[in-house]
Amino acid sequence: MPDLAGRVAAAFEARIREQEDDTLSPLAVHSYETAGRLSAEPECRLRTPFQRDRDRILHSKAFRRLKGKTQVFIDPSGDHYRTRMTHTLETSGIARVVARALRLNEDLAEAIGLGHDIGHPPFGHAGEDELDRCLRERFGGGFRHNEQSHRIAQALNLTAEVCDGILTHTGEREPASLEGRIVRLVDRVAYINHDIDDAIRFGILRPDELPREEIELLGATGARRIDTLVHDLVETSEPAGEIGQSEDVGAAMLALRSFMFERVYLGPHASGEHERAHSAVRRIFGQLAARGDDERQITDFVAGMTDRFALSYSDGL
Repeated sequence: MPDLAGRVAAAFEARIREQEDDTLSPLAVHSYETAGRLSAEPECRLRTPFQRDRDRILHSKAFRRLKGKTQVFIDPSGDHYRTRMTHTLETSGIARVVARALRLNEDLAEAIGLGHDIGHPPFGHAGEDELDRCLRERFGGGFRHNEQSHRIAQALNLTAEVCDGILTHTGEREPASLEGRIVRLVDRVAYINHDIDDAIRFGILRPDELPREEIELLGATGARRIDTLVHDLVETSEPAGEIGQSEDVGAAMLALRSFMFERVYLGPHASGEHERAHSAVRRIFGQLAARGDDERQITDFVAGMTDRFALSYSDGL
């Protein structure tokens, strides 16, 4: 192969190192101080390790399938409902804004945001819960989408920092980096507000039904609420040297989340959607188990399905 290392490529790493030394917070992860990858490989001369991880996620089949996985509503007929992909892009974009404001590593936050849900199964959390139940009953194991996302991240040979942020974006373990902690919090900021928007569009919520006190504090529209939450996150985190929210804004966000669980995620409309999801996952799981597929084969196949493919596959059984 020809030698592609020209003058610009030769100077790229030195320039990025100098820029990060001058501009990043002492609390940031520097791009060339990564703990590395599971398998050593030559790095790109024109991208930092985290930029390369971002691109590797974007070009992966697992990422492309997110466009066919729902956020809340199963295979909705309208064109404007969120999918797992649009949620991922929105989360990643907000995370980058926060990282930039706090002088943390934008590329690391973006890569974690893009990869955090690449292992999510079809049908949102209803699909995740049913796959977990089936695996426990059959094999004694279980399923968590963050762990499946982490497996895919390792298969893509992403850096340790990106893998850690993906694994810990939910669950009991806190991310090791502040960039990962941004994604952990911003994930909720994104889905709560966007799911409100979708629930109103779907007709199961009216704007005047939203909790008045929390809406008065955070804002009447999704855009205003996200703006309030992001500003609060940045202003609270910077002096603390940690990622967090002020007490009143954090409480308001959690109250909105509880409201959404009661009225949307676990509300009357959800029961039919969940039954549909549970039935499809269980039928597919049973067919795969009956033909002798092992736990990992079943997990990878079911978790990789889009909503529409899962419904079609289940209907054909």
